[in-house]
Amino acid sequence: MRDSSGGRERVLSTVDVDARFTERLYARYASLYDQLCGPILQAGRREAMRELRLGPEDDILEIGIGTALTAPLYPRECHVTGIDLSAAMLREAAKHIDSKPGRRIELLQMDASRLAFPDESFDVVYAAYVISVVPDPVAALREMCRVCRVGGEIVLLNHFLSDSPLLATAERMISPLTAARLGFRADLHAQRLLAQAPLRPLSIRRVNRPPIWTLVRCCREN
Repeated sequence: MRDSSGGRERVLSTVDVDARFTERLYARYASLYDQLCGPILQAGRREAMRELRLGPEDDILEIGIGTALTAPLYPRECHVTGIDLSAAMLREAAKHIDSKPGRRIELLQMDASRLAFPDESFDVVYAAYVISVVPDPVAALREMCRVCRVGGEIVLLNHFLSDSPLLATAERMISPLTAARLGFRADLHAQRLLAQAPLRPLSIRRVNRPPIWTLVRCCREN
């Protein structure tokens, strides 16, 4: 996957992701997702919630809500719209939400790169562990920007290519395997991706243990 803006190609990732394979993968493991990935990745979700700085009555869009492990973390006063391409994951999400009454969370099946919302619909747009699994991360991020209100926040929680040359080399080496077997890229370049939205990060920091995931907070400026 390459970015050819500015008259020069720059690599965003060395691999492509097959959307049909990823959808089949999530359909197969939706009922096991919480056990497989919940404990490992939930700390990052909690950090993201603190980073979102949500206010009363905020409208939030969560891209790739999955099984709705974020549901208990949202303030009750907020209205959350959660989308996911996987019907199987949304069925699991509905179970989570039904078990925690009082949350205003609406679930919709939708493609992140073709959001069915008007421009500037949300105060906050949040995507956790998603950008590396969509076929076109640039299109998805641009859609996130489009539906976010000017002055609103866009927050990404994701694995990005390491700043360490040694680790980056290893991530590029394993990325074809992770894409083929697990449906995600291990070598997506954060700064080059953000530049295509375009988005300027307000903060970037490592989260989870081990700290190989990154929390990126941006503001939609125009």
